[in-house]
Amino acid sequence: MVSSELISTLRGLSRADKLYVMQVLISELAQQETDLIKPDQSYPVWSPYDATEAADTMLEVLRSAKTQDNA
Repeated sequence: MVSSELISTLRGLSRADKLYVMQVLISELAQQETDLIKPDQSYPVWSPYDATEAADTMLEVLRSAKTQDNA
């Protein structure tokens, strides 16, 4: 948990310093994200192609919404 002292210190910074702190934190977060994807590995990617059950469900929802609008 973030201490109230840290929050107080951050609030006292100038606009430029706040932007710098944000840049550092975002860079660290981005680096952590790239560590999640390992080179030379395959990862499954979902595709809407051949997703007939999803299409049927969506069509049913649209039909239901249309009948409610007409009622």
